[in-house]
Amino acid sequence: MGDSNVNLPPGFRFYPTDEELVVHFLHRKAALLPCHPDVIPDLGLYPYDPWDLDGKAMAEGNKWYFYSRRTQSRITENGYWKSLGVDEPIFSSSSDDNVGMKKYYAFYIGEPPEGDKTNWVMQEYSLCDSSSASGSSRSSSRRRSRSKIDYSKWVICRVYERNCDNDDDDSTELSCLDEVFLSLDDLDEISLPH
Repeated sequence: MGDSNVNLPPGFRFYPTDEELVVHFLHRKAALLPCHPDVIPDLGLYPYDPWDLDGKAMAEGNKWYFYSRRTQSRITENGYWKSLGVDEPIFSSSSDDNVGMKKYYAFYIGEPPEGDKTNWVMQEYSLCDSSSASGSSRSSSRRRSRSKIDYSKWVICRVYERNCDNDDDDSTELSCLDEVFLSLDDLDEISLPH
């Protein structure tokens, strides 16, 4: 599993679904509940370029996972993360409730707004307001509302490098919506015949 210091038995792999990332990891982190195994590290994303994540984030194949604080500045030393302008809701498979959001970003080398697009992609997962504030009882909701911590600022990031030449089974599986959203940014590069 890359250079991450995860103590999982041999043969175990980390391939969470979007729902699992939000419900089993991010929700527990935001609610200050333990998560076993605790495999996703806290990392301030924005000082790091995506190729510097190896050894710092949870690595599985060509994907890196980590918790971060949501911020407006997504600028690194060599570039910046630019939003693709698409938010995809994440629904619970058991209740069809909206439990989170997934936002897409592409990494550009250079200074905003001028920069060269790379193949690096980030999916940023955040909680819906209702899931970060929900509790099993009124008393637990009251305890959380008195807390000084703003749970809505935690996100989980999944970073990977898209490789169009890689067709093996370990490549990132994208939903139909993922493919459409990622291709929207490529439309600027295509010139249609008149």
